[in-house]
Amino acid sequence: MIIDHPLLGPRDAAEFIYLGDACLIDRPDWQAEDAADAYHDYGYIRDNIAGPMQELWYHEQGDRSWLVVTRDTLTHEITAVELARDVARARGRSK
Repeated sequence: MIIDHPLLGPRDAAEFIYLGDACLIDRPDWQAEDAADAYHDYGYIRDNIAGPMQELWYHEQGDRSWLVVTRDTLTHEITAVELARDVARARGRSK
């Protein structure tokens, strides 16, 4: 599988480490009343989507960037690749 890195161009998926669902970008508020339950769900509960989903990939053997890859889990077709920092900023989660 080839991942078209936004900065480096097409790269083999073997250069990357797959982390999982990109919902991990949306970390719960640790000060909320339901923080314990929210962090449990954040750490352990995932949707098992059959179809297009956003995933986190880490470019370990390259520039060490985090990417959000939109990939169909049935066909492995990649329809979008974005830098995770850009996705986080767009979601209002930048630090």
